[in-house]
Amino acid sequence: MSYPIASSLLDGIVLAVVERESTYGYRITQDVQKVLEISESTLYPVLRRLQKDGCLTTYDEAFAGRNRRYYKITEHGRAQLRQHRIDWQNYRNGIDAIFFGGDSQ
Repeated sequence: MSYPIASSLLDGIVLAVVERESTYGYRITQDVQKVLEISESTLYPVLRRLQKDGCLTTYDEAFAGRNRRYYKITEHGRAQLRQHRIDWQNYRNGIDAIFFGGDSQ
């Protein structure tokens, strides 16, 4: 089953992937597609928005005769990722409480 993904959750996922290592767009797409059904056409606008918001920076490196654009997380991006992780934990705890019973704390 596939669930719709909110843009804020997708932002957090992309930031988490880029935090592990600076990487390029296609590789980010492949990493995200391991757990979510998402297309490249969905991901690139997310990368551009995160860059515009100051969460990511870019640099180009030559690869096989072409330039490949790499994305690197900024300090602002790390702060945003920390908040995404807190928000996700709270959300997951609430859903788990409904699905499995118990206290959502």
